[in-house]
Amino acid sequence: AVNEDCELKILDFGLARPTENEMTGYVATRWYRAPEIMLNWMHYNQTVDIWSVGCIMAELLTSRTLFPGTDHVDHLTRVLFLCGTPSEETITKITSEEARNYIQSLPPLKKKNFKDVFKGANPLAIELLEQMLELDAEKRINAEQALAHPYLAQYADPSDEPVSQPYDQSFEDMELPVEKWKELVYEEVTTFTPPPPPQVSVEAES
Repeated sequence: AVNEDCELKILDFGLARPTENEMTGYVATRWYRAPEIMLNWMHYNQTVDIWSVGCIMAELLTSRTLFPGTDHVDHLTRVLFLCGTPSEETITKITSEEARNYIQSLPPLKKKNFKDVFKGANPLAIELLEQMLELDAEKRINAEQALAHPYLAQYADPSDEPVSQPYDQSFEDMELPVEKWKELVYEEVTTFTPPPPPQVSVEAES
């Protein structure tokens, strides 16, 4: 959610869960769902959110939904109609044989010229959008790179955009006796050090 000061708050943890070796495809609202989720890559990462942001950005530019698919097949077809047929390199990353066969059964589709699709849009916005709507998740721009893009230069503030450190959740896969879990929880509680409160500067009134 976003408030009037453009501050973000994460909410709606309905599908929240720890990362597992194999992931479900039932995440994200369909119209904003990244292709690797639909194609059963099973090992997607945070760049699925960049795809969703790209869909929203396109919606802001055109005032209409970019991929209003009626089902997952229709949605995927709309994605390919805009972004073109994936390269052989990208297709080999699809773990589902059924999904690979479906992609290869389609007639070759050439990627649309985004300048024609988003006529009148800022060229820098189109450049950023193309990098967000990259079919290959490994080549898709990440959040840190997107914030540093020239299109967002007038809004970005690197000093106010800390990059989160990787979260170690290896404990999720540990199998320990209940007493050991109690011991670990107690240790975590007793050694926890809260972060210092933010420094607030107060200027003396003249």
